[in-house]
Amino acid sequence: MSKISTNQPLGTPTWIELGVPDLDRAKDFYRALFGWEYEERSAATGPFTLCLLRGRRVAALRPVSAADVEGESWWHVHVATDDCDGTAKQIAVSGGRVLVPPADVADLGRTAVVADPTGARFSLWQGRTLPGCELVNEPCALVRNDLACPDPGPARRFYATVFDFTLDGNDDLPDFDFTFLRRPDGHEIGGVFGDPTATASRWQTVFEVADTDELVSRALAAGGTAGTPEDAPYGRMAPITDPFGTAFSVITRPSAAG
Repeated sequence: MSKISTNQPLGTPTWIELGVPDLDRAKDFYRALFGWEYEERSAATGPFTLCLLRGRRVAALRPVSAADVEGESWWHVHVATDDCDGTAKQIAVSGGRVLVPPADVADLGRTAVVADPTGARFSLWQGRTLPGCELVNEPCALVRNDLACPDPGPARRFYATVFDFTLDGNDDLPDFDFTFLRRPDGHEIGGVFGDPTATASRWQTVFEVADTDELVSRALAAGGTAGTPEDAPYGRMAPITDPFGTAFSVITRPSAAG
């Protein structure tokens, strides 16, 4: 379990949000799945809903049109920066794109939507009253983000340049094209997975859960779909899809199981 009360170091995945065409249905699904409660807020860009776990903010939901979601629904990761405007400029000169320029989100922070050279979208987050997810690495909260893309080389060079990450191989997965991304302090923030079968580059989100098999049952009962749970090197995992087609994964790590 990790409680977060200050801004994370540069490049750390720190916040997630999901756009949905039916906010009430989304709230019902994720409440059934994770036990989340909700706090309604608004900003210049429109209303949004903060998702709460034991009173701490762990994610956000925002309303979007069905046309915006169709075929493009995923949990959108934000990475930390102390200078949203400066990091956005660095992204632009390093081969990425700034899709939505920096702007304030109420009193919570400053953000920008960007894309890496492979087309994978993510956002920047300069926390103010909200440092990002206030709980991570525990059941029903964010535990991991990894980038999957058909051509991982440009992505790896980009993230190393912009965020000063080091790139390390993964001896636990010798048959996969996977590279760890580590901050200068050595902390692993995620990885880049080369997948030639991928149709697009995308940051993938993993939530920790106490019991993967039981969570799969919850997802099905709440109107989602799920794959068969499988044991992986780092825990028992399953893919989940919410009622809007949003794909993510859940994992029960050995430490989470006791």
